[in-house]
Amino acid sequence: MGPSLLERAQGGDDGAFGELVAPYRAELHLHCYRVLGSLVDADDVLQDTMIAAWRAIGGFCGQSSLRTWLYRIATNRCLNAVRDAKRRPPPVPIPPFSPPRPSGAFEATWLQPYPDAWLEQPADPQARLEAGEAVRLAFVAALQRLAPRQGAALLLYDVLGFSLPEVAAMLDATPTAVKGLLQRARAGLERDPHLSPRGPASPGSTADDEVARRFAEAYSADDVDALVALLTDDAWLAMPPAPHLYRGADAIARFLRASAAGRAGQRLRLVPTRANGQRAFLCFLGGPGDPRARPSGAVVLDIAACRITAITRFLEPTLVKIFLPLGSLSHEVTSRSSGS
Repeated sequence: MGPSLLERAQGGDDGAFGELVAPYRAELHLHCYRVLGSLVDADDVLQDTMIAAWRAIGGFCGQSSLRTWLYRIATNRCLNAVRDAKRRPPPVPIPPFSPPRPSGAFEATWLQPYPDAWLEQPADPQARLEAGEAVRLAFVAALQRLAPRQGAALLLYDVLGFSLPEVAAMLDATPTAVKGLLQRARAGLERDPHLSPRGPASPGSTADDEVARRFAEAYSADDVDALVALLTDDAWLAMPPAPHLYRGADAIARFLRASAAGRAGQRLRLVPTRANGQRAFLCFLGGPGDPRARPSGAVVLDIAACRITAITRFLEPTLVKIFLPLGSLSHEVTSRSSGS
């Protein structure tokens, strides 16, 4: 019998190493995203994790599972990225209009959406719902408002199901210290003003699909009254990387009217997608009759009981390329604008 995959990797076979870690890359990327809130940062830290694992694989002696070992490396690379200030908030965009006074601040300006196409969906319906809650955009944003080690401990223990001793080893802490981190993290989530306890409905909910369709029609037509009718009383609107947050139907309506006036006749066209287990749209901006609108970011909806509880409007045009293959951009936007 020849050497095992692990033995070959430890002997310097990079192909064997790639095959060895391949089953864990997707979940490690999602873990990095949850800790950091940013796709760009998650890409960078996952690459750092793979390099560190390749360099250290010779010393892996099997005291833990390979998965646990990789999560320890990834978690500490994430915490180092935050500690070393490698995550730099993107520049705040300057709007082409004077926005109304915001209701408050949205601190996690680096937040980005996570494509559903990258998520591994469990076969069990209940497990799918639980997995959806753990990647929900408001939950990821709430994690960014916790101390980094608190958020990491909560993800490792509550979301990923590692044991207390395993989490303690990953964080170089005692089990007692981890219990303290978990207690503070859970209390922080309970107090978070933007994290509604109401989870999203089933991914197949036709009622939520109808709410999303009506939102798209109203948003594309700048029909603020129709859009506001879809909101809960305490709904909020955030626009990363801008720090402004608008809470309540009146505040959101004031902003949307100012935004529509500032576009000077240009309209947003929306292409449906899904992000963070939620209904979402890619945004394109163009004038009347313009067959090639330019990318204008994305919008993710939080829907509960057939009402919209949160709108997160991402202002980064480059997000469109992540969600939609380049070859289909022109076709999608043209077909939407022509009504097909």
